[in-house]
Amino acid sequence: METGEQVQINTSAAKLDAGVSLDEVNLTPVSGLTAAQVQERTEQGKVNFQDNKGSKSVKQIVRDNVFTFFNLINIILAVLIIMVGSFRNLFFMGVVLSNTAIGIIQEIRAKRVLDKLALITAAKVRVRRDGQEEHVEVDQVVLDDMMILASGNQITADAIVREGSLEVNESLISGESEVILKHPGDSVLSGSFVVSGRASVQVVHVGEENFAHKILSEAKTMKKYRTGLQRALDTILKVVSVLIVPLGVGLFATQFYVNHSTFQDSIVNMVAAVLGMIPEGLMLLTSIALAVSVINLAKYKTLVHEMFCIETLARVDVLCLDKTGTLTEGRMKVESVIPLEEAPVDEILSNLAGSLEDDNATFQAVKEHFPAKKQYRPRTLIPFSSARKYSGAAFEDKGTYLMGAFEFMFPEGAFPEVKEQIDRHTAAGIRVLTLAYTEEMAEEKQLPGGLKPLAIILISDVIRKEAKETLQFFDQQGVDLMVISGDNPATVSHIAEEAGFKNASAYVDASTLKTAEQLKTAVEKYKIFGRVTPVQKKQIVLALQANKHTVAMTGDGVNDVPALKAADVSIAMASGSEAAQNTANLVLLDSNFSAMPHVVNEGRRVINNIQSAASLFLVKTIFSFLLTIMTLATGTEYPFVPIQLSLISVFAVGIPNFFLTLEPNYRIVEPNFLSNVFRNALQGAMTIVLQVVIISIAGSWLGVDENIRSTMCVLTTSVTSIMMIKEVFPLTTLFRRLIYCAMYIGMMLGLLIAGEKLLYMETISFNAMMIVLMLVVSTPITLRALRWVCDKAWVRCRRLLRYSKKRVKRESRNIFGGGIR
Repeated sequence: METGEQVQINTSAAKLDAGVSLDEVNLTPVSGLTAAQVQERTEQGKVNFQDNKGSKSVKQIVRDNVFTFFNLINIILAVLIIMVGSFRNLFFMGVVLSNTAIGIIQEIRAKRVLDKLALITAAKVRVRRDGQEEHVEVDQVVLDDMMILASGNQITADAIVREGSLEVNESLISGESEVILKHPGDSVLSGSFVVSGRASVQVVHVGEENFAHKILSEAKTMKKYRTGLQRALDTILKVVSVLIVPLGVGLFATQFYVNHSTFQDSIVNMVAAVLGMIPEGLMLLTSIALAVSVINLAKYKTLVHEMFCIETLARVDVLCLDKTGTLTEGRMKVESVIPLEEAPVDEILSNLAGSLEDDNATFQAVKEHFPAKKQYRPRTLIPFSSARKYSGAAFEDKGTYLMGAFEFMFPEGAFPEVKEQIDRHTAAGIRVLTLAYTEEMAEEKQLPGGLKPLAIILISDVIRKEAKETLQFFDQQGVDLMVISGDNPATVSHIAEEAGFKNASAYVDASTLKTAEQLKTAVEKYKIFGRVTPVQKKQIVLALQANKHTVAMTGDGVNDVPALKAADVSIAMASGSEAAQNTANLVLLDSNFSAMPHVVNEGRRVINNIQSAASLFLVKTIFSFLLTIMTLATGTEYPFVPIQLSLISVFAVGIPNFFLTLEPNYRIVEPNFLSNVFRNALQGAMTIVLQVVIISIAGSWLGVDENIRSTMCVLTTSVTSIMMIKEVFPLTTLFRRLIYCAMYIGMMLGLLIAGEKLLYMETISFNAMMIVLMLVVSTPITLRALRWVCDKAWVRCRRLLRYSKKRVKRESRNIFGGGIR
């Protein structure tokens, strides 16, 4: 191979590849561009500009919070209220504006935290300029820059190899994870990443001219699928959006044309009904809860690329761990070297250390133990590959020395006495490398013949101190743990057992799993997988998902990227490769797996509290829908005006949800989010509807006018709505009890102080008050009774649904499988 001084870069070829016109310049891999040339290209705009899709801009945050469907509806309703001069009923716009402002402020806070954390893990590019190596930001790379690439680097600009060689994985571009060897003159594409080797490459495309200029940003956001929480909230909003307009128009028509109410009263009643149906703060509250989670996790050195992944992680039932970086610290040390033949083993290993540029943990341990020497002249270098599990060099007049896994260098049955000795060490939890020799001069991809083992090298991992406590947490939470590693399964098993891993003895050698069916069976039987290839890691994740599991995957190496992409939630270590960090949903900035319980707890807090909050929001939405339909069917007047519902929204929904949604709540997440929300909300909504019906009937019987009946409805609905707080947020803590009492007092004071002057309420008679008191006293009993009815109905519905599905399947088999009978 020519040296850097000998290789003159052909700028005409670079121009041809780049498709741009450049002045002829003489560059070498050793010198790179000069400062003047960098400045010139920067001024010409030939820089590697990257669109940052990982974080919203302030403008986008404001736009997304202001321009919403429900804000549009609220503005239309406000205009209608202004048209009829009922200005007191505009109070709801104050709530809308404050909600929007709170949402914007919290999202901007979360953005600032994310941006600060992102700076820590921002990809840096090593370039050579004026003969000196330096690290620059991705968007500071210019055309013709000489980048220095090594194992784990993600390639951020299209380039041509000028010196050295690389093994490159282009899975983020092509979807194929096969390693491709790159020699001088070969092109490397942005978005791919280096598996092994080291090379100087000249940039030929920058910015949007890159073959895959969006890959880097897409890698950060590729996990943006709809989570269970998102789908549930979307379902609620879609149903409300579809029904709200026709019901509102129908109510106005009934009030104005059938009841012959005034135009003003008809508008006010219609606005009240529509306002009641809008769960206007639900999405806001979800955004705030997630934003607060992002801020909280920042305290534990965790960078969240996608906020909703916090929720998904809380639902995970299988967590796949990569041994390195999770159970262990990711560093190793050489325990001892056992010679098998008469040979200068220390000298050989020192020359391998001086010739190879591998940067994996095993090689670093060897390099630390055996000081690098360059006494031997390398003819061919064989960098480490996770696919072949060995590295080495062919030295002139010496032959070829390889260092790696015994099984990958020697066929089955070869040197059984050596294999037996290695197995004894691996069973004791020691990693074993084999130093092998042959007189043949090896090629990079071809395993040479005539190999014989010279020595075995014993290397041990350093287990993390906090590993045992973290594993215990997940075990107690009902999360199945699996360790997936490229190392010997016996070694992995022993390390896992030392770290406190249960069922560590249930291990398997993945190299024995030849078919997809064998792999699918193995994932339900074994907890430790050794000798796993990058492709198999992904297949294991997919097999678990096929078995109806929600899977989280941790990783720090380039070989973990396919599995990280496939997992429901992916977690990377900041000390790992750029490719893993760019692919993952979460990055542990201090590479400490002990932060994971905090992430899981944050997810549980969000889901559990949002589920309770959504129930409070939907109480008002459901009873408003039901009352609107009843009003349309009976032709009576709607019992509320907008400002009355605004008061209920503030004290029974908005304020308590804002505080209670942010409190700790780490219980295991229950399935069926949407059904749980509706079952909780139905008891309150049906209680309120029942109370309104009783008031209407009793009021007609006693000859009470519509305004008095409306006042009675406001009183009972206020009390019932407050009682629903403790139904969905049981008063198990002092904080909850304080919030409940404060909301009760606030509601009563609001009704007393603003009742007649602002809320259109009137003094009611003794008989009317007795009816209200009876309904209020019986509310707890009514709530429990209706909850029992709702639960029974739900169970029956589920049984009926299952029966219907079975019957459909049975009939389908009869028709399509066995013919019509």
